[in-house]
Amino acid sequence: MQDHVLIKMSDGVNLSARIWRPLTDEPVPALLEYLPYRKGDWTAPRDAQRHPWYAAHGYASVRVDLRGSGDSEGTMADEYTEQELADGVEVVEWLAAQPWCTGSVGMFGISWGGFNSLQVAALAPEALKAIVTVCSTDDRYADDVHYFGGAVLGVDMLGWATTMLAFTARPPDPARLGERWKDLWTQRLDALEPLLDTWLAHQERDDYWRHGSVCEDYGAIRAAVLAVGGWADPYRNTVFRLLQNLPGPAKGIVGPWAHQYPDIQAEPGPAIGFLQETLRWWDRWLKDEPTGVENDPALRSWMQDSVRPATRYAEHPGRWVTEPSWPSPNVAPLRTPLDTTLCRDAAGSAPIPVATPQHCGIDAGRFFPFGNPADLPPDQREEDGRSVCFDTAPLTAHVAILGLPEAGLRITASGSANVIVRLCDVAPDGSSTLVTRGALDLRRRAGMNRGVEVVPGEPMDLRVPMSAIAWEFPPGHRIRLAVSTSYWPWVWPYPETADVHLHPEGSDLTLPVRAPDAPSEPVRFEPPEQAPPLEVAFHGASSAAEREVRYNPETGEWRLIVDPNYGGTRTYPDGLEFDTATRETYSIRAHDPASANCGSEWSIRIRRPDDDWDVGIDVKARMSVDAGDFVTAHELRATLNGEPVAQRTWTRRIPRSESLAP
Repeated sequence: MQDHVLIKMSDGVNLSARIWRPLTDEPVPALLEYLPYRKGDWTAPRDAQRHPWYAAHGYASVRVDLRGSGDSEGTMADEYTEQELADGVEVVEWLAAQPWCTGSVGMFGISWGGFNSLQVAALAPEALKAIVTVCSTDDRYADDVHYFGGAVLGVDMLGWATTMLAFTARPPDPARLGERWKDLWTQRLDALEPLLDTWLAHQERDDYWRHGSVCEDYGAIRAAVLAVGGWADPYRNTVFRLLQNLPGPAKGIVGPWAHQYPDIQAEPGPAIGFLQETLRWWDRWLKDEPTGVENDPALRSWMQDSVRPATRYAEHPGRWVTEPSWPSPNVAPLRTPLDTTLCRDAAGSAPIPVATPQHCGIDAGRFFPFGNPADLPPDQREEDGRSVCFDTAPLTAHVAILGLPEAGLRITASGSANVIVRLCDVAPDGSSTLVTRGALDLRRRAGMNRGVEVVPGEPMDLRVPMSAIAWEFPPGHRIRLAVSTSYWPWVWPYPETADVHLHPEGSDLTLPVRAPDAPSEPVRFEPPEQAPPLEVAFHGASSAAEREVRYNPETGEWRLIVDPNYGGTRTYPDGLEFDTATRETYSIRAHDPASANCGSEWSIRIRRPDDDWDVGIDVKARMSVDAGDFVTAHELRATLNGEPVAQRTWTRRIPRSESLAP
């Protein structure tokens, strides 16, 4: 393994790479993972699981720090910038030109690395023959941490922006950079800007979001694409869109997983031999070996069995099913009109008021489940009680769905509002398990790229898609559609409550029902394999509760306190000690949408006691509303050996978008 290889970009900036190569003098294909998360510490344990494994199986496996991150030079201004993608193309071309490379390159990654694998592939560097994209999106506005159905996200909009502010503020490692490390760190600190403010400045799907969204031109991607997702992950719709739209070789796998690689033993399982499966992909498209991947089913998905509601499952029971294409001939839409006799809130055929308390959504679970004990949504009975619900009669046979359910709603409203729909599996004892959900800002009903004013009292016919899912409802259970106008902290409310009515006549639920006799090919994945783990000493995670809900009956305030549990303190084999602590809070009063506010705090400490090097990064951020504007406040403090190096604050007001269609 070569620890700190410098790859010079055309503007003179050096990117730092770690390269694992097989023990051979013959040229081999290269694989690239390209991230801002620091190969020297943060992702080092995960990198050690897969890059050496690929090297042992005949590939040069390369992990590169993005410009302005880890041990790379320069500064990083935002996610997926033109500079980041141009650098990615140059790295691919550099790898292909090395004497130890055959000239064929593959690219892979999860989340950020899955995003930029797709984005670099859309730039079509000749050497990039295949990619594996995991938990990623082809549409940055639709699926990422910023907006949900056109509505501003509360959860993770601030939380992830604060994370990136803290992460970007970390310095290069003097063990690799020598005396230059502090100058490079100062450049980074001087260039910092909170990403939250940038994201809030683009509340429609404008050119900012179209950049890096490969759905703008699927035909630009010439590389073979293996797209992988998890039913507990928010990016899973991407797999279905890629299979439907990519013109070249494309296959999809969706398992029960959270936001993790499928070979990692994280909940919910079961894990699979993902590295072996990707090796089949690489061998076929980078070595032209007859592995048969082109004959695999278009989609292999885990059909989830019904389970009782819980915040964690060691394994989600189910079975693998296959589809020959997507859309699949095995799946057909089943449209059911909403019957007022099945709605406990109905009064004859009259419109039903949807008057949701603002804390509906407090039991939504984590936006990004990572496999932690409190990630998944608990029993939805309390959330259902805050919503308008439509239930089927108890089922007389199994009903399996695969794809994107959709609610068709006829709505009237007195002003701007959000509409949230949840699909639940209700057991005979009344317990309610969340299956999937969707949302729509009423002002985005004509498209995410513009706003359309709500005309008081004028009926609006909406189609509200829910996230893709595979689920089998058993006999005796009921299928529930729950409708609400709030979903805090996932969806940021409008500052004034609108009167919203749902008209059952003209409303429906459409389910993608998989035929009970649909054929399915056998699916066999090998047990997970990985390289020997990096000898990192983990000293325990935070002792705080991962999710804690508090209610003050005197004020009506509901407060959600979250510890994302990113891993606590660890010591690396080279003596580096890395410690993190983070806390997020989300609060709202039940009948006051303008009371919504959230906060995020990060504390990072990186030190080498033997070298008298001790760096501290502390970040605090808040987001609230005032007279319709979003108000953001950020504070960053950086220290070296206890002495201040930088202290910066930002306070801004950002108007809620008033952009309307002509």
